[in-house]
This record gives sequence, C-alpha cells and structure tokens, in this order.
Amino acid sequence: MSSPRLSVVVPFYNVGAYIGDCLDSIARQTWGDFEAILVDDGSPDDSAVIAKEMCARDSRFRIVEQDNAGLGPARNTGIEHATGEYLTFVDSDDLVTRHGFGLLIKALDRTGSDFAGGNARRFNNSYGVRPSWLHGQTFTEDRFATHISETPQLVLDRMVWNKVYRRSFWDEYGYRFPAIRYEDYPVTLKAHLDAVTVDTIAAPVYFWRERESGDSITQQKFQLANIRDRVVSAGLVLDEIEDALPEIRHRVHAHFRQIDLHSILSAFGTVPPEEEQHLVELTSELLGRLDDAVLETASRVAQLQFDAVRAGDVELLRLVALDPDAVKEHLPLSKTDFTLATSIREVSWIDGELSVRGTAEIRHLQSKPSSLRVGLVIAGRNYRLPVRRLPATDLRGEESLVGFEVRVSQELLAKCPAGPSHFDVRMRVGGIRRRDLLRGQKAGSPGWPPGMWIDGTSWIQPGPGKEGAFAVRRLADPCRLTSVEQTPDALVLHGRSAFDEPSLFVSRPLSGGEEELPLEVHGRDFTARLPIRPMLEEINPDDPFSQRTTRAFRMRGPEGREQVLLWTAGDRLVSHAEGGRVVMLTRSTGGYVNLHESPIRMTATAAVAAGNMLVVRGPDWGDVDFSWRRYLPDSDDYVDVACRRTVSDDGWAAVVEMAALEPADWILFATAPDGTSHAVQCEPFLSSRLPLTITRARHTYAVRPLAGTLHLEAT
Repeated sequence: MSSPRLSVVVPFYNVGAYIGDCLDSIARQTWGDFEAILVDDGSPDDSAVIAKEMCARDSRFRIVEQDNAGLGPARNTGIEHATGEYLTFVDSDDLVTRHGFGLLIKALDRTGSDFAGGNARRFNNSYGVRPSWLHGQTFTEDRFATHISETPQLVLDRMVWNKVYRRSFWDEYGYRFPAIRYEDYPVTLKAHLDAVTVDTIAAPVYFWRERESGDSITQQKFQLANIRDRVVSAGLVLDEIEDALPEIRHRVHAHFRQIDLHSILSAFGTVPPEEEQHLVELTSELLGRLDDAVLETASRVAQLQFDAVRAGDVELLRLVALDPDAVKEHLPLSKTDFTLATSIREVSWIDGELSVRGTAEIRHLQSKPSSLRVGLVIAGRNYRLPVRRLPATDLRGEESLVGFEVRVSQELLAKCPAGPSHFDVRMRVGGIRRRDLLRGQKAGSPGWPPGMWIDGTSWIQPGPGKEGAFAVRRLADPCRLTSVEQTPDALVLHGRSAFDEPSLFVSRPLSGGEEELPLEVHGRDFTARLPIRPMLEEINPDDPFSQRTTRAFRMRGPEGREQVLLWTAGDRLVSHAEGGRVVMLTRSTGGYVNLHESPIRMTATAAVAAGNMLVVRGPDWGDVDFSWRRYLPDSDDYVDVACRRTVSDDGWAAVVEMAALEPADWILFATAPDGTSHAVQCEPFLSSRLPLTITRARHTYAVRPLAGTLHLEAT
C-alpha cells in the first residue's frame, strides 16, 4: 500500500470540548489522500476517547501516545510517525477549511516550492468568524514561487499550522520544535529563510479558535511562565536573523517591539508583586536584544517604559500598564503627537441625500474649540460640504463637540465616477492644522452602508476606498437583481443586465469553481431559477465553524465583459428553511448579491426600542429560547438574562427589559431544547440600519453587529 501524499500531525492535550470538531473538519477535506497522526500528549480528559472513536470510523486517522511533554515535542513525535510526501500541522482546538489542504498542495505541485501557506480566520462562540489581523498583513494575495527577501511582510508569518511543507525540505534542514510555548516562530521564520521559494494563498485555509475562557497558549500572555517562553522564543528568532538582510532584520525587530515587548510591558498591570522583579529581568532581556534604531521610533509612553525597565522602576511600570492615558497627560507633547483621528459612526439616506455621521478630533486637543471642513473629492476636485457639529464621545471617553454630520446631495453624487470618491477632512485647533481622508468605519451601517438609486440608471454605493478610507462610487446601469420570487423548491431571480446576451454564473469564492445558471432573457431583462434542494443536500461547507457556504453571482456578456451582480431587490433577505438547514439570499458588505447555505442559526432582521423594552425580531425557524448573555472575564462561564419570546406570522420576537442588562457587552443567544446554543446572527440589512442607540435614565444601550452576531453594549 502506497504512502499518502499528505501527513497531518495533530497533537492534543485536554481539549475534549474541541477535538471532535477539529477532527471532523480534517475528515471532510476535499483532498482525501492524507493520513492524520493524532498525538496524545498524556491528556488527562476524554480527548483520547474522542480521538480513538475517529480512528475507528476512519482508517486515515491513527493515534500515538506519549507522556506529557508539551506541544513542540508532541509535534516532533507526530513527524517521526509521518510517512507522507507533504507535512502539515493542526492544533486540536482549531478547524481547517474543506479546501485548504488541496489549495496548498496544488500550488506546491505546480511551483515546486518548499512550502505553501494560506490565510486564517479567528472564531469563537461570542463573536463568530472574523479575519486574523496578523495573517491579514501577510497573506494579502496569491503569490507563487516568492521568498521572504522579495516579500518581506512574510516576517510576520509566525504560525506553523496554516501551511503545507514538502517533507524532503523539512528533513533536509532537520527542523525540530523546541520544548517551549511560542515554539512556532523559530521554526517558521527559519523555514522562510532556508526555502528557495514559497507560495502564499489569500483564501482562508485555517480557522484559529479564540476561547472565551482565555486558556489557550496565546491568550495566557500575562502569566510569567508564558512570558518566559515568549522571551526565549524571541531570542531564538533574533539569533536566526542576526545576519539576515537589513530589511528582514529591521522588520523582525520592529515586530517584536510592537507586539511582544508591548504585551510583556502590559503584564506589569496584572503580575503578582512577588513576580515583578522576574518580569523586569525578562523584559530587560528582550529589550536589550532589540536594535536602538527600532526602539527610538516607539511612542513617548513606550520610551518611558523602556527607561523604567532599564532603571528597574517597577512602580512606574505598573502605573503605565494600569493607566497609560493618565501617564500621557504628564508627558511633554511634540507636533507629531497632534494627529487627526476620524471615525464613521452611521451611514444612511435621509430625504434622498447621503448622510454620514462621524467624529473628527486632533489628538490631545479634544476639549479646545476647533473648526472643521469636510469635502468630497470627485475626479481631483474638492466639493466642500455643509458640516453640522454634534456632541459625541471623544478619544478620552468624554462627551465633547467632536461629532459631525455631512449630507451629500444627489446632484453632487451624480458627478461621482465609478472609481472611489473620498471625503477630505481638515481640522484646525488654534494654530494647529491637520488633514486626512475620512476613515475609521465602525460596526453597523459604516461597515454595511446602504446604497441607493439617484436616477434611473445611477446607483450610489458607499464603502471602503483607498487604504480603507471611506468613499462613494457611482455605478452606471449596473447588472442587478431587481426582485426575488419564492416557490416551494426554488428561488426565482429577476434582474437586468448591463449588456446584451448575458450569462449568469454562481461561484464559491472561498473554495473556487463556478457553474452557469440557465437564463430566460428578454432584451436585457433576465430570469434565473435557482433550485434549493441540491444546495441543502450538499453538506460540505466552506466555513468549518458556522458550517456556512457562501455563493456569489457574476454576469458575463460578449467580448469578455463581466460584472458582479448588484442587490437592488429591497431591504430584506429572502430565506428558505428545511430539514434543519437554511438558504438565505442577501447582500454583501459591498452591496452585491450573496447566497448563504448553512445549518439553521437564528437570525435577527429587526431591532427596536419599545418604551423600556428592547425588541429583536427574526424569521421563525425553530423552537428556541432567547437570552442576552455576557461572559465573565477570562472564563467560559456566563450570565444570561432571559428574553420573553413571542411568535407571530412575521416570525419570533425576543423582548427584554433594558434595565435588567447591567453595564457590559451582551450577546443575544438562542438555546435549543437539547441545550445547545449559538449567538444570534445579525442579518446584513439589519446591520445596515445599525447602530441603534437608546438612552434610558442614566444608561445608554447601543445595539450593533460584531463579526456577524448581534451585540448590545450597555453603559
């Protein structure tokens, strides 16, 4: 029997609550030619029982047992038992996307590179799925046969688990994981330096769990033993890049200053008194390894902390860690400290005009009188907009005159081109003037801004533009969905094409591939029938956590013309639930048509205040109870405040008295009769109408979406 092409090494220890889902995600891979070596690192719970059950069901899985030695040695054990041409690693509380292994192996087969890595997502029960910041800096696009010397942002690629390695490459350099936490980075960075070429994939291939309890290695960052291993790991990395190219060396030193050193300095606010001197010694060790040129570019507060570490001033280090803002007030300011900070809090259409509400302030000068100008820059020309100043919460958490609203008329929007038109912000406080693009989109309508027709053929779509700044685009006669009909077994799509002889294709952006939908065409008007049952029966989701598959729609015409299908079919989703699964036709953040298929998760489509009650509504897809939940700090434990549930022809309503919600961040949960629960999803059209801010007595309640789930911040 020939060896499998891929070996998957999965060490585990005390992960009984998570390992079953992890192994299921591996088993569902579209790349089936693999072996999975499950290394039981002396786990005291029932993790081994779950692992053995998987081995009994699927011959591709086998288990290896050893006394507890830690994650790094357990990975080394797994490698010793691996026989595949390729090698990959999965942490036992995480998930892999069904197409991940296949994407990486196909890249390696094509390029001959030494290893390939892909993007990652973070997830948990409270916040759903969201991008991983670190991987978003690195895996920005598909790059084949590149190298860290020509793609230097790869120095931020710290994790070993979002990659597939060529086993011959691994053995040639004899990589071994050290017996410490943060064992990934020394191996990963050395591999980048040793490789001839590597491949990067922008699509997410790995889902990285963030536990509510904070008991994963990366979430235990303030424990002294964790910090000690972090400093040891950093030392191994710094040794490795001592003679590297100057840009690589500089980026690694800058990264340790921005991430690791900052995190360690923050620990002075939580570490017990008897450990403070040890923490000073560890911090001093890392600080002494970093280049002076990198340290000199740090903020004024960080410079103060560096001096305190060198002087052993624990009292000052504790004070800065506990309240850095208070320390800033006593530091001398320079011109570079007075930067313009903007945010976008709400986007809506009022009387046919685009309304944008946000904040603008020059840091450290919030309380002083200021003048504000906002203009919309169209094709290089700056059109000044009327500005209404409003009170809002500033950077210090105080109420001051930093808020503003601008409205853009339809006449001005009609001048916008297809490319982004940005908002120019200029502020003056005394003799200090600052200028920047409007940026800082907050959750809710700024992230899901609604579009609108301004005439018979021009659609205005707000959204992100250059470098993430807020912008508007005018889409002239776009391909669009105009209405949707529901039949018992299909969704019938009606729309209009921007060109003659159109074809309509539906694709899965995460896993690739597309299929053409049959069309009935009358001139440029079209009708397409989308059968529901084939989607419900194909249970092989692209998102291993939410079990959701997303499909997008694209129209093509003669001579290669192509457009993404725009949603102009009203302001509510269209859904069909059956057999525990649901299909939802809705819009994307950019206003385009998306089709989601997933297990039923209750979805909120409306949120309103009724007196002292908060009412959330959604389609009735099953018998569940609703509650607002807050997790206790660093714990999987939580407090629930039950809602009164009613059902009508319009669906369910979850009603709670706002006074029962003490100041905290609350998440709306639905709990099934069997006790399983999930965070209620926030439907895109509701997101485009949020935030909902309610003031009752001395309290403020802000309802907003976060990573697709519905949250309420009570203050």
